[in-house]
Amino acid sequence: MPRSTLRLALLSGFALALVAGTPVRAQETSTAEQTVDVMNKLWGKNPGFRANHAKGVVVEGSFTPSKEAAAISKASLFAGPAVPVTVRFSDATGLPLIQDGSAKANPHGMALKFKLADGSEMDVVVNALKYFPVATGEEFRDLLKAVSESGPDAAKPTPVEKFLAAHPAAGTAGATAKTPSSLARQVYNGVNAFVLVDKDGKRQAFRYRFVPVAGEDLLSPDEAAKQGDSYLMQEIATRVGKEPVSFKVLAQLAEAGDATNDATKPWPDSRKTVDLGTLTLTKAVPDSKEAEKALLFMPNALTDGIEVSDDPLIDARVQAYAVSFSRRQQ
Repeated sequence: MPRSTLRLALLSGFALALVAGTPVRAQETSTAEQTVDVMNKLWGKNPGFRANHAKGVVVEGSFTPSKEAAAISKASLFAGPAVPVTVRFSDATGLPLIQDGSAKANPHGMALKFKLADGSEMDVVVNALKYFPVATGEEFRDLLKAVSESGPDAAKPTPVEKFLAAHPAAGTAGATAKTPSSLARQVYNGVNAFVLVDKDGKRQAFRYRFVPVAGEDLLSPDEAAKQGDSYLMQEIATRVGKEPVSFKVLAQLAEAGDATNDATKPWPDSRKTVDLGTLTLTKAVPDSKEAEKALLFMPNALTDGIEVSDDPLIDARVQAYAVSFSRRQQ
């Protein structure tokens, strides 16, 4: 199915309010719609912008696969020469004018769209968290809802305090992402597990890790607070115009017993990593704000040789992104 047709089918599915193949009564809404609704409550409705990670910048470059990649996956992405890539960096929250150095702008995100040789596309969505606060879309909705109901006048324990007590990772995940000196100097992690499939059908669960060739460089809260409101967005656009920015794209391989269906559980750093190739960014797009409006990055937009795992957050993210995309096109 062509990508444009797939996208329309996905959005039409929401218009028909179908969830897991079961019709929903007109007065009900899906978890994805409820999630976007509470984001709009927390950060306001900002027409033309994403419900989350609203502030961003788009740059372009290429991905060159490693020799090791072709041995672990039959994906065409790893079999041929370099392919073009469009990348959107972003701040967290649905606030288009959030200060880049604000703690609330963490985790910074990186979304990638690979233009494959056969004309198709493949998406990857990663961020600076080492693990996610919750394991399901329903839990993420409930976390946001708890935050929205925990203002200064909320009775103790507040809804968010109750949620954190029942979901320990929700209270610690945020601290794993810090403010960098540059978006080119931050490590981005795939908190969701995916599956590599080789030419013989062997399957290997993995998580992405994008490591800056220049090394990670993080700022203290005081240093971050002194930076300009849009220093990260401005700096990366300027940097790629002067010299290439490179990331090593790694696959952290799961071993027996590693959870692939729970993004709150990071795998040990001792797990083997395989070099998949190098991402090289070389230019900012002429009109980033206009370009990012049309971009939709879907974690399940894959190619033969890379598959989704049993992580329920992948589908939850796909549904929420589709709702957000549909609303910002209105």
